[in-house]
Amino acid sequence: GNKSQDSGIAEMEELPVPHNIKISNITCDSFKISWDMDSKSKDRITHYFIDLNKKENKNSNKFKHKDVPTKLVAKAVPLPMTVRGHWFLSPRTEYTVAVQTASKQVDGDYVVSEWSEIIEFCTADYSKVHLTQLLEKAEVIAGRMLKLSVFYRNQHKEYFDYSREHHGNAMQPSVKDNSGSHGSPISGKLEGIFFSCNTEFNTGKPPQDSPYGRYRFEIAAEKLFNPNTNLYFGDFYCMYTAYHYVILVIAPVGSPGDEFCKQRLPQLNIKDNKFLTCDEEDGVMVYHHAQDVILEVIYTDPVDLSLGTVAEITGHQLMSLSTANAKKDPSCKTCNISVGR
Repeated sequence: GNKSQDSGIAEMEELPVPHNIKISNITCDSFKISWDMDSKSKDRITHYFIDLNKKENKNSNKFKHKDVPTKLVAKAVPLPMTVRGHWFLSPRTEYTVAVQTASKQVDGDYVVSEWSEIIEFCTADYSKVHLTQLLEKAEVIAGRMLKLSVFYRNQHKEYFDYSREHHGNAMQPSVKDNSGSHGSPISGKLEGIFFSCNTEFNTGKPPQDSPYGRYRFEIAAEKLFNPNTNLYFGDFYCMYTAYHYVILVIAPVGSPGDEFCKQRLPQLNIKDNKFLTCDEEDGVMVYHHAQDVILEVIYTDPVDLSLGTVAEITGHQLMSLSTANAKKDPSCKTCNISVGR
């Protein structure tokens, strides 16, 4: 007879441990998970326990006591199983995941298997769908359009000297830093040169102050932005401030930058959008920019300094306005979308 019959407890076979875990269909806030397991006792599995952690917590006590329910208890559905919405998964973030199988008992307790091995994966950037949601939020606050005639770039004198001496008089694209939305597909990937185009309300000219150095390269708008360039929406963010930033990308048609953006960013109509327009009136190109956001324009090709002028500005260096590697305010209702963080 069964040796534990006297105690009224039937011995149960151990539940199969998940192995060979596979993560697929990764987005910025969801993924699919599947694994293999022995068929023995498989029919007793009623639930899966999934333990998901940001990778920086890898030294915390990973393997919890077997009887402690873990972060996600999911009904045992056919694999692969989609995981979304149970956590705020952040975009572009490394996670670890481990799984155990479980069998819910009559009294509501669970019998669980051993933990699987730990798998690491990284969530994806915002997709075009997410960026289009950001774009729509940015359009709401862009404000009316003001005229502009130049793009400008502020830097230290050394930067311009270096471009002249080492790059044949041309400013070179460099990789965009990690400022702005955490899920932005251009951060750390897109190469370009940052320009500003905002004008002072009363003068219609670029402001005299700058956070980026005392020297300013100024170039006629049509030399960078014209019907031979495409315009893309890149990001919308604020840094715990009252004003908001919109990043736009100008890429010469067919250039490497254009190909990069086509895959990843919403394209804007250069004549008709809420941020930066270029249109012909009586044979002359006319330019407008949104009044109520600070535009950061990335141009994806080298720019020869002979196409414009470099001069010292008369105003202050306002370091507080610098956006280098600035973190987006995750609590702002104006510029966050509900996906990820």
